[in-house]
Amino acid sequence: MSIEIRKITAHIGAQVSGVDIAKPLDEETVAALREALNAHKALVFDDVDLDDEGQQAFARHFGELTTAHPTVPAVEGAPNVLPVDSEQGSANHWHTDVTFVLNPPQASTLRSITLPPYGGETLIASSAAAYRDLPEPLRRLADTLWAEHTNDYDYAVPEEEIDEERAAQRARFTSITYRTAHPVVRVHPLTGERGLFIGGFAQRIVGLSAGESRKLLDLLQAYVTRPENVLRHRWSPNQLVLFDNRITQHYAIDNYDGRPRRLNRVTVAGDVPVGVEGKESYAIEGDASHYTPVAA
Repeated sequence: MSIEIRKITAHIGAQVSGVDIAKPLDEETVAALREALNAHKALVFDDVDLDDEGQQAFARHFGELTTAHPTVPAVEGAPNVLPVDSEQGSANHWHTDVTFVLNPPQASTLRSITLPPYGGETLIASSAAAYRDLPEPLRRLADTLWAEHTNDYDYAVPEEEIDEERAAQRARFTSITYRTAHPVVRVHPLTGERGLFIGGFAQRIVGLSAGESRKLLDLLQAYVTRPENVLRHRWSPNQLVLFDNRITQHYAIDNYDGRPRRLNRVTVAGDVPVGVEGKESYAIEGDASHYTPVAA
C-alpha cells in the first residue's frame, strides 16, 4: 500500500489515504500511521467500512484497549465501545479524554454513526502548539505546576436545563469519584514534545486556591484554543478520526438544534503521565483498574 498523508492545517490534523483500515495492518503500515499521528496529532480516514468490531481491531494496532468508560455504560455487547450520543448529553467543553484517572487513554478513535444535517463538528486542539506559543516566563512557570483533575466538577448547566434524565446522567458519571494530580506540562513518551495537559477536568492547581487556580488555568487554556492551534472537523458518513489523547484536547460543538448525533468511541490504554522533571502523576481518589491497564 502507498499511504498518502496530507496536512489539513499547519499545526494539527492530516488526511490519510491509501490504506484500508478495515483490514489487518502490517507492522510497517502501523509504524507509518504512528509516525503520522506523532507529527499531526489527529488523523482523518474517509470512507471506512467499519463496524464496532472493526473499529476495535483497528484501535488495537496501537495498544491494548480500555473498556468504554470508568462510569458510563458501553454499547451493549461491546464493552470497549462508548456511544457518544447526543441523547445522552453533549460534551461541549474542552477536555482530554478521562484525565481524571491515573493513566488516561493514549489515543482515541471516533467513528461517525448518525450525523445531523448541519453542525455537530468536533474541534481538536494541539496542546503542543499551545505550549510552544507560551511566552518564556509563562512556560517556565507552567513547567513547575501540577493540577488536580476530577470527574466531579461544576458543569455550570442552567438549572432550567437539568431535568430528571440529565440529573441521572450526571449521577452516573460521578458514581465513582476520581481525583488525580497530573503535571500541567506533560512530556510525550514517544516524541519528547511538551504539551499543556489541562482541559475541563483540571479543576485546581496544586498549592493554589480555587480562585487563583481558575485564573491561571484559564490563562493557559487560552493558548490551547487559539484558532491557529485548532482543527475544526466537519463529520461525513463512514469517517474515523484517530487523535493522540496525550497531546490534544477536543470539543464537540452543540450547534445542531438537538438533532440526532452519534459517534462510537474506542480508546487505547495509556501510560502514566510524566512531567518535565520526570515525576509521574499520582492518584488521590478512585481506582480505575477496572477501566484501563497501564501501558508500558
